[in-house]
Amino acid sequence: MPTRDEDGASESVGLTNYLSPVSRRAFMSATAASAVGYTLAAGPVCAGPITTDTAGLDAGEAMVNVEAGQMPVHFARPVAAENPPIVLVAMEIFGLHEYIRDVTRRIAKLGAMAIAPDYYFKMGDLTSISDMAKLRPLVNAKPDAELLSELDASVAWAITQGGDPTRVGITGFCRGGRTVWIYCANNSAIKAGVAFYGSLVDPPAQKSVWPKSPTELATEMKAPVLGLYGGADQGIPIEQVEAMRSALASAGNKSQIHIYPDAPHAFHADYRPSYRPDIAEDAFGRMAAWFKTHGVLK
Repeated sequence: MPTRDEDGASESVGLTNYLSPVSRRAFMSATAASAVGYTLAAGPVCAGPITTDTAGLDAGEAMVNVEAGQMPVHFARPVAAENPPIVLVAMEIFGLHEYIRDVTRRIAKLGAMAIAPDYYFKMGDLTSISDMAKLRPLVNAKPDAELLSELDASVAWAITQGGDPTRVGITGFCRGGRTVWIYCANNSAIKAGVAFYGSLVDPPAQKSVWPKSPTELATEMKAPVLGLYGGADQGIPIEQVEAMRSALASAGNKSQIHIYPDAPHAFHADYRPSYRPDIAEDAFGRMAAWFKTHGVLK
């Protein structure tokens, strides 16, 4: 079985042995994947990823003012909705590519104004980088303080577009899952978060830019987070997940963690070999239910 880094990128050696029968899918060529807007650094891009239409939605690109300049965002919202809830979609390390855009549309279909900010925009087009050794130092240089400020700016922009400031949530995947934990510990205006396989313990070398890891922030959560993790995730040891669960319980926090015993990292990423359809569908349903329970969605 191949080794995996904290963001779930599989090594190419032995990949077919890693895949379950349900995940033995055809792959796009790099040229085809790039042409339809998918990242190249995550490894082989599977053919036939989920495509969500824009029927009944207002969807597109916008620019948000942040300290570093104009930050691109992708947004989607129901056309007829008045004061829809706001849901931030925190991306993986691979940039704002088609998978994240599609997830944004899926969440808009639930009735929210969903926004995916491209907070790595100063680093160029990350979707065009195929070498993880080049990509990782770029995204690891992003300070949490800057990230939090740009998420705040995204929410503020959404409010100017008619989003409901009293119903704000956040979800995210891989590194974006870590972002969910960090943001929910730092913003009291957030009603709830859902973290898909976000790392919980940061590398010591990151301390200067990431002062506290999610586990260190367990006692500071200002909004309840649902953590969705895979028991077969080779980048996030189950011991770390259980330690986070214990820390949250000890703090009396309402956050919860659900573990899918046989799921690998990136089980929701339908463009990757790690995709597990049944688990992904269940997890998305849990996300929607969590947002409803905590007053983000109706």
